[in-house]
Amino acid sequence: MSFSSNSPILCNLPRVTIVGAGRVGSTLAQRIAEKNLADVVLLDIIAGMPQGLALDLVEARGIELHNRQIIGTNNYADTSGSQIVVITAGIPRKPGMSRDDLLKTNAKIVVEASKNAIAHSPNAIFIVVTNPLDVMTYLAWEATGLPRSRIMGMAGVLDSARFETFIALELGVLPADVKAMVLGSHGDLMVPLSRYATVNGIPITELLDATIIARLVERTRNGGAEIVELMQTGGAFFAPASATSVMVESILLNQSRLLPVAAYLQGEYGLEDVVIGVPCRLGCGGIERVLELNLTDEEREALHTSAQSVRKNIERSQEILINN
Repeated sequence: MSFSSNSPILCNLPRVTIVGAGRVGSTLAQRIAEKNLADVVLLDIIAGMPQGLALDLVEARGIELHNRQIIGTNNYADTSGSQIVVITAGIPRKPGMSRDDLLKTNAKIVVEASKNAIAHSPNAIFIVVTNPLDVMTYLAWEATGLPRSRIMGMAGVLDSARFETFIALELGVLPADVKAMVLGSHGDLMVPLSRYATVNGIPITELLDATIIARLVERTRNGGAEIVELMQTGGAFFAPASATSVMVESILLNQSRLLPVAAYLQGEYGLEDVVIGVPCRLGCGGIERVLELNLTDEEREALHTSAQSVRKNIERSQEILINN
């Protein structure tokens, strides 16, 4: 028995480029491929590393029952025509470091990666994962010149998942039954909205007292640092990769999911010219809508405080880039 074809059939399959083949990037490549969402290009500056990771993932295709193409490369030309570009490249946090401590090094990395990626995929939607995330998303927006609908940061999905996890652990309930929303920067000044958190529709304020909720909010704010301190040699990567894959899935499948993401604001929540975490509807065009929640005075003040911190770091990063 033989198989033959007069000419190859070329299919226009979606392609996602991941810049940075570290733990987050490589785990995200696995998530995307095994969800059968898109072909993946894994790019890194270290010769051989993305190629080796891609080969390892390809060898698992028969076991995981998918046939997505996974390419490892050090050349941006191989990323051409990507529908989505995810930037995870940068140095990770070490114990005692804040996300803002990463500013100087990662600013240069993200700007260079953004410019190189947009040159080969001018129609792509960009998702930034590198920390400090809100600032890096703003720098990528500046570097690419993209409309705000096509550039965003992964933050709120991860922070909300952490809040949901801690609530579920406290109550001993199924995590899937817990829904929560976290706004603001991806850092110590994030704004978990306790009154929007529910367990199967029941507000957690009916299930937990204020002291316990305050403790869970504080643990959420320090969720990333807690993992860094425990691991000592790196930070979280499983949950960040899962959070990013949810965003990729909503865009590629045009699901129009309402998710908290770091977005460039133009007057929403009384904020201008800053990237901050807010609920957005994600579809095939990227950010289809920014939803403005009715916040209490206290919540609004906390969001503005968070935005002020991000704006200061944006200004610092711009000075760094000009002077170097």
